[in-house]
Amino acid sequence: MSDEAMTVMNVPALPTEMSGDDIRNPHICLTPSESEWVQLIHSLPDNLAKQLACLIEADKDRLVGVFYDRLLQNPDASPFLSQDVVHDRLQHSMRGWLRRLFVERTMDVAVFVAEQRKIGEVHARIQVPIHVVMQGARLLKNEIVCQLQSQTISLGDFAVMADYVGNAINIAIEFMSQAFVSNTKSDAQTDEAYRAFALSQDVTLEREIQRASLMEWSQSVLFSLYGNRREAVLPLLSSSDFGLWLHHKGDMIFHGSPVLENIRADMKYIDTVLLPAIAGADADQNLTELIESFKNKTGEIKFLLAELFQAAAAMETGRDPLTRTLNRRFLPSILSREVKMASQNRMDLSVMMVDIDNFKRINDTYGHGGGDHILQQVAESIFTHSRASDFVFRYGGEEFLVVLIEASAKTALETAEKLRLKIAGQQFSLPDGGSQNITLSIGVSTFNGHPDFSHLIKTADQALYQAKQNGRNRTEVAIPLS
Repeated sequence: MSDEAMTVMNVPALPTEMSGDDIRNPHICLTPSESEWVQLIHSLPDNLAKQLACLIEADKDRLVGVFYDRLLQNPDASPFLSQDVVHDRLQHSMRGWLRRLFVERTMDVAVFVAEQRKIGEVHARIQVPIHVVMQGARLLKNEIVCQLQSQTISLGDFAVMADYVGNAINIAIEFMSQAFVSNTKSDAQTDEAYRAFALSQDVTLEREIQRASLMEWSQSVLFSLYGNRREAVLPLLSSSDFGLWLHHKGDMIFHGSPVLENIRADMKYIDTVLLPAIAGADADQNLTELIESFKNKTGEIKFLLAELFQAAAAMETGRDPLTRTLNRRFLPSILSREVKMASQNRMDLSVMMVDIDNFKRINDTYGHGGGDHILQQVAESIFTHSRASDFVFRYGGEEFLVVLIEASAKTALETAEKLRLKIAGQQFSLPDGGSQNITLSIGVSTFNGHPDFSHLIKTADQALYQAKQNGRNRTEVAIPLS
């Protein structure tokens, strides 16, 4: 379970703790599962509750170790539970969850339910499979029951405590699962909405942009062959603007398309077979044949690209109508996917939080029409300083969030500074024919292994706040949260 999910939350408590009699109070509306939790808490005699609490308290470190050792062997769980993450954060969080469930025994049903749902939401956000969580719960129940069997207690007391352990974990998992399913369904709907939106844009223009990127890369390869071929560094298609677009935006838009997989196969063949063969060719005849194969493969990708876009429709949805940036509601599905890819493939990922300084003063001086005119021009500048594979969002009134895929902290800082300096030296036109100078404050954050995309946004937002505090018109880099 994730560290954020296991954190004790400041959830407003009910006015009083609830007893079994409170369930019959018509003024307190509980779901059946909430009622079961209240009944369960009060069903365990105090002496057995204390005995169970002592057992869990004494054995919690071993239980947590067994839980994560087993889950790290699960291929579905291991991508989410690296050793560093487990040792640095998750084990501590898991111990806290066990204590709250069996030692402190959360009496306030609202606090208990809210915590379990929070855990489920985080699991959905970082895409931990629900069956992995349920496997871990089953493992925990078995381990605790085995420990109870080793205690010197009566058969009756053993049955009562074992029943309590099973039901407590089952109810907790039930609330987690409800939130998990709800969030996962919402994310899936957003994914589909983004695909529909992306396919509804000016697909002819997008197709031509990517076709031009492919041709530009092809020409750069051929140009590199002139001169000393053996010393030439042939650029990989997968690292080109076209390759990055296909790997990120293209994959999300056309996910599951067999044509997309064919393009990927051709790209891999070019990068791993043709380019090394061209670089090492020892005869002009071999080189001529290889170059001909290279041109044929590139032409095949052009044809497949046209086929990929063929079914797309041209209608407007999903973009901010003023700035043409992505709608913020697509941010969770896009950024969670990019975080997962960065984690699994050990790729760089950075975000920029961009804010126009003193924007309220612009609105107050020139009206909202003037402010809108400035926003449009700033958005255009951000697009200019971003790659086709990056994602640009309208995050707030005068805030933009830019997802810089496969960009290190150094690259992100350089990009932010180029954008900031460009804006600072530019005259922005106003509807009345006048002009206005503006500046930007930018916060930069880079993926540091945390599986929750909101962590990346939060650190970028903190860096932006620091840039504002330090005088505006500057870029600040986030200090990773512990």
